[in-house]
Amino acid sequence: MLNNWLKIAFINYKKNWLSTIINLFGLTVGLTGFMLILMHWNDEESFESWNPKKNEIYSASFFYKKNKDYGSNISYPMAETGLKKIPEIQDYLLLAGTGSDKFVTSQKSFYAENGFAVSKSFFKFFPFKCLAGSYQNIFESKTDIALSSELAQNLFGTQNPIGQKVKMSIGEFLVKAVYEIPKENSQLKPNYVLLGADRFDADKDQWGNFNYGCFFMLKKGADPAVVERKFKTEVIDLRAKLGTEGSAKTSPEEYLDLYGPNELLLTPITEIKLHAKSSWFGNPDFKIILILFSLSVLIVVLSAINFINLKTAQSSQRAKEIGVRKAIGVSKSSLVLQFLLETFIICLFSYLLSLALTELLLPSFNEFFGKEIVMNDWRIYFYSFLMVLAVTLISGIIPAIYLSNFKAIETLKGNFARSKHGIWLRNGILTLQLIISSFFIIGGLIVNSQVKYMMNKDLGFNGKQILFIVFNEYTPKPWLKYEKLKTEVSKIKGVEEVSFGEASPNSGSNSSSNIDFQNKSIDGQHGAMDYNYLQFMGVKLKKGRWLNPNLASDTINTFLVNEAFVKEMGWTDEQALNNQVNPGFDYQNKYKIVGIVKDFNLNGLNHKVNPVVFFHYRETEWKRFNIQNMQVKISANDQEETLNRLKQYWETKVEPGYPFTSYFLDQRFARTFVKYQKQKTLFTILNAMVLMVALLGLFALSSLMIEQKLKEVAIRKTLGASDSNLMLGLTKQFLWMTLIAVLISIPISYYFMNEWLKDFAYRIEMPFFPFVLSLVVLLTLTFTVVSVKAYKATKVNLVNYLKYE
Repeated sequence: MLNNWLKIAFINYKKNWLSTIINLFGLTVGLTGFMLILMHWNDEESFESWNPKKNEIYSASFFYKKNKDYGSNISYPMAETGLKKIPEIQDYLLLAGTGSDKFVTSQKSFYAENGFAVSKSFFKFFPFKCLAGSYQNIFESKTDIALSSELAQNLFGTQNPIGQKVKMSIGEFLVKAVYEIPKENSQLKPNYVLLGADRFDADKDQWGNFNYGCFFMLKKGADPAVVERKFKTEVIDLRAKLGTEGSAKTSPEEYLDLYGPNELLLTPITEIKLHAKSSWFGNPDFKIILILFSLSVLIVVLSAINFINLKTAQSSQRAKEIGVRKAIGVSKSSLVLQFLLETFIICLFSYLLSLALTELLLPSFNEFFGKEIVMNDWRIYFYSFLMVLAVTLISGIIPAIYLSNFKAIETLKGNFARSKHGIWLRNGILTLQLIISSFFIIGGLIVNSQVKYMMNKDLGFNGKQILFIVFNEYTPKPWLKYEKLKTEVSKIKGVEEVSFGEASPNSGSNSSSNIDFQNKSIDGQHGAMDYNYLQFMGVKLKKGRWLNPNLASDTINTFLVNEAFVKEMGWTDEQALNNQVNPGFDYQNKYKIVGIVKDFNLNGLNHKVNPVVFFHYRETEWKRFNIQNMQVKISANDQEETLNRLKQYWETKVEPGYPFTSYFLDQRFARTFVKYQKQKTLFTILNAMVLMVALLGLFALSSLMIEQKLKEVAIRKTLGASDSNLMLGLTKQFLWMTLIAVLISIPISYYFMNEWLKDFAYRIEMPFFPFVLSLVVLLTLTFTVVSVKAYKATKVNLVNYLKYE
């Protein structure tokens, strides 16, 4: 019986070769997209899964009620108090980046990046494989350091590094351990780890200095929700009480409403890459993965729809076969199984082809996403095969039941071709396919419009020809280094101007604190800067004046603020210029606002412009120590030569042995668009795939349906109908379905694309043209595809279809 079924299946594949190819192609493309996105998702979900303590470690983040926002930093006293007062917490780990440094040994020097200053329990939380030395007593001394195997190899070669001394710009350290960075996915892959003892000592009583990333290790069986509640009462409320001691104006409840944080959120370490509300390693982007996965599933659904449509459209060709088989006693269930087998064979071939195509496309896919995914995860094969089975059932069961329900007496009498069986089913499924196609067209056009808007929007500053140079070498008084370099670098040929600004576009510096006025408090980003920085960046002054080096007060207690600051305070420009505020970093003193500048974007257009206070770096003592860069405007006429002169000067006279680390501000800021340009590219590719699958299915279906009407065409032509009337009669049904599909897709597309646009602080208004263009494009394509076959139908040989009438 099985042999007979297979013979019948392959005879029908050969007979309907175009439909077979279209089904194979559509399912192969759909399954390939599904597997690639699934691998991407699984790869993102696999971060930190290597950690044997993963079930006990949670990332700490906070909810701020005032701004309805989340933050991922914690202060040292809050972490320490949490450990002491909440029995469910076994330990905590604090993290701070050290950036990069030059390592000097007795034999050589080497520049290393990506180091971390940590609390003592680092290797308890992240038990990297220890290759030399021991973790047992590490960080008992401030001078202990652990090196990655790669850094140890670069510094010591084959020599045993344990017990060796290394000099860094921040001091001399003793190597106590060498570890292997895990090959598995991890967001934490430091080249070196040292104790942040000096930082912790300075911050031990500073409840408001949120300077650290934090992980908590809970005791086995502890409920994270219980820890979150206790942290609120034992730590957050305690901070509020301490903050209001001696103040009759503010209660602890008001303090929390003004400054926060209000709640602790604990996220399992394996979920922070995709599912955390906020992460010290960067905010997750689960939504885009979910969108891509949903779109890949839609493509598979489109392929299944093609299958259903083509199978039901071919029903008249198999009606007599079914009638004969039913007449000789074949059961309905046997026919259903036979048709499901035929569907499964197509799906299985598509699955095998998609495996090969996925392997072929994987290198390009990895390059696009910056990954190193390989097809060695059994879940990819398992879930994709489940998808094959699902497609087999979805796309096979409907035609199978439909065909098996044919009545033997009708099919053997030959009346089936003139019946209305299946018309509503085919039309309904084809309309669904066109709805999906319309959604993709509208979505692709809106994504393209948003990305184009972002690329062309006025950012409020001019970063062209401005070179951002990083200070790599530690110096005790960095502001004096900057002031000396400003004079010397200005003498280099091709250098037009030199300045410094903390609030620099996409520099990663986002230090902030509360700025208070009477009973109101807002969070203001710090913009310590040189006198000329805002003019240097091309920022426009809206009201008031710039900082003036001839006024002593401009290095003592004056602020410039941006428009966002004034708006957040609820002031007019005139009110702002007549007011004084208390910044959290210098709360005992009042600072006078002397100027308001136009907003300019620091962090990309998916973020709104935050309130920023600009002030001279000498106004606040601790800000002087945070000068870690300088910015140089160079001539456009001599750019390459000027860069070479700057690099040579830097590497020989400023920081010998350190790399010249620099970038142009406009190019660095352009990186904020890369993610959205990739989304645009993906939508374009998916659009092409969807339209290709849909149009091929439409062509095959229209071919079969028009073939069933050839006798009607011959009769009407004999009665004098023109070719244009015949073509219109054959195509109008498909055009009506296209119109209905687009009208249905418009509210669906509007809702989902509006949800996508909500992620952008600066976004387009929902455009009208994508919806109209979707209708025009689909109607044009539908008419083009169907009219090709309709035109051929008008050229039928009348004798062949009327000779028996």
